[in-house]
Amino acid sequence: MVVNIVIGGAIFGYAGWALVRFINRSKKGKCAACSISDSCSSGTCGPSEK
Repeated sequence: MVVNIVIGGAIFGYAGWALVRFINRSKKGKCAACSISDSCSSGTCGPSEK
C-alpha cells in the first residue's frame, strides 16, 4: 500500500513539474522552447520562420 502511494506521488509530482516547466517556457516565447536556442546566433529559432 505504501509503495503504491509513493509511486503515485512520484508520477503526479513529475507530471506537475513538467506542466509548470512547459507553462514557464511558453510564457517566455517561441525561442525558450527551441532545442537549439543555446547555440542560435541569428535570433530565429528554426528554419521554418519567414
